[in-house]
Amino acid sequence: MDEKKQPTENPPLKGVMFNAYPDSIGRNLSDSVKFLGRPELNGCFSLFYILPTFFHSDLDRGFSIIDYDFNEEFVTQEDVDRLQELGLGLKFDLVLNHLSVGSPQFQDLLQHGDDSEYKDFFIDWNEFWQGEGEMGPDGHVLPNKEHLDKLFMRKPGLPILHVGFPDGTSRPYWNTFYQEVRYPELTSRDMLEIEGLTPEEAVKLARVCNESLETQGKVNGLDIERFSCSYDDVVRIVERKRRYLGQMDLNGRSEKVWKFYDETLGKLRAFGARMVRLDAFAYLHKEVGAANFFNKPETWEYLERLREMARRHDLILLPEIHSRYGHGLHDEVASEGFPIYDFFFPGLVIDALDRGTNVHLLRWVREIASKGIRTINMLGCHDGIPVLDLAGKVVDGVSREGLLSDEHVEAMIRRILGRGGRVKNLYGPDGEKIAYYQVNATFFSAIGEDETKMRLARAIQLFMPGIPQVWYLDLFAGRNDYRAADRGGAAGHKEINRTSLDMSRIDARMRRILVRDQLQLIRLRNNSKAFEGTLVLNASEEYELKMTWTNGDSTASLSANLFDFTFDVTHRDDDGTETRLSYR
Repeated sequence: MDEKKQPTENPPLKGVMFNAYPDSIGRNLSDSVKFLGRPELNGCFSLFYILPTFFHSDLDRGFSIIDYDFNEEFVTQEDVDRLQELGLGLKFDLVLNHLSVGSPQFQDLLQHGDDSEYKDFFIDWNEFWQGEGEMGPDGHVLPNKEHLDKLFMRKPGLPILHVGFPDGTSRPYWNTFYQEVRYPELTSRDMLEIEGLTPEEAVKLARVCNESLETQGKVNGLDIERFSCSYDDVVRIVERKRRYLGQMDLNGRSEKVWKFYDETLGKLRAFGARMVRLDAFAYLHKEVGAANFFNKPETWEYLERLREMARRHDLILLPEIHSRYGHGLHDEVASEGFPIYDFFFPGLVIDALDRGTNVHLLRWVREIASKGIRTINMLGCHDGIPVLDLAGKVVDGVSREGLLSDEHVEAMIRRILGRGGRVKNLYGPDGEKIAYYQVNATFFSAIGEDETKMRLARAIQLFMPGIPQVWYLDLFAGRNDYRAADRGGAAGHKEINRTSLDMSRIDARMRRILVRDQLQLIRLRNNSKAFEGTLVLNASEEYELKMTWTNGDSTASLSANLFDFTFDVTHRDDDGTETRLSYR
């Protein structure tokens, strides 16, 4: 790594950031705009991170992008204009690693095959691994064990999706993240397309195939000797009926992909973006024999190329990365001059509130300050609570400690699960779970649905270095939504923390003291010049937290008790006007 690079983006973003889907509040972005324009929210937010159902998408609640145009179901130009009138700078996602099966680029590939101009836009699994493995019985290469053992997996099994072409062939394409494959129920009419099959056989064969698809998800190995057809005939009918969605990995070696990135950044800037979150960037570079997660040095080269594009479009890039603290990737990204997500803070504040200790949280605050790390922090977000990020890791044979010990991380996971949370796991090449990845819960449920804890957690967040990002559901003390999680399919665990709130529920919750208290604190943080200055951690007992921001004559202080969750905030303006807020 080079010596620490200084950020070049100007002007820096400041203030508090609201975070929601276009339809999180009410039915569409227009309702969110009305909410943010309410008198009670005047002065509370300077920024708005709008999640990617803002665009056309079809899977993973927006992160399987079809194209980066307005999703007319939720968004209008009038909404975007109104957000600009409210003075809100916008943050959007650029999903670097993948595009939807439904994207124009992938559809062109499906239609034209090897003659498509987008043939190299995506990654043909078999071409990638040619000569580095053996062809398996299902039509895809099984990489050699030494390669397979290195691969970083996000789901059980190989990261592939078989897609069908008009000529009847099927090819596996790289698919790191989600896919959804379904087979509509087969009928006797479908089976009668097989020459020589009788109507009676067609009824029985359709039933046998449907049972196999329901129990195994495939028809491999069916005993069809009693029917007047071949196995290939059956597979042809079944696969023709197959329907699928998927997030198809992009080929970072393709110049067409880079042209697409540049055009998309320009489009996002035109929509009012100030910041762009680089989703799944660490998976983009792929190479035989590598983990294919943050391959070095190529991932750095990709980030620098993206940064040059962003400068031309006057955008700030926020690389999104989940990795254990002990791995040190957050430090490396920050040292290259990028702001980072503070994925450590949610778990650290839960630990501080659950165990009544400031030790681990303050260690991280001091590190942020001493290294000049620029952060975006949050309590909850559209994903889970990244508890595993706090852990240590063995790197090149050397054990690096985490912000919390493995015992404390495991204990926190057990506590959150005991309060109704669910888990997302990481997998090895054999499909076996190797680690927890995220715990899925609303932040309010993760802390035991204790309003005094929630209020203090918000205050601590607002006194942390960086830009505070406020998940809409946390503002309203949202509880775990088990029904949504149960019906959400492969990514259903995430829906536990994505409940949409209609306007009548918003009106009712706006009257709650907890909501009003949070807004009072948020407004202070968003408008005070003190938070543009220097943070001092005042001497305190382990069960206390004392933080003071100073900028000239403007100061803001937090004095909190981590045992009973009471706290005081004192603020002094440049003109000497002092405000004292006490929360008991």
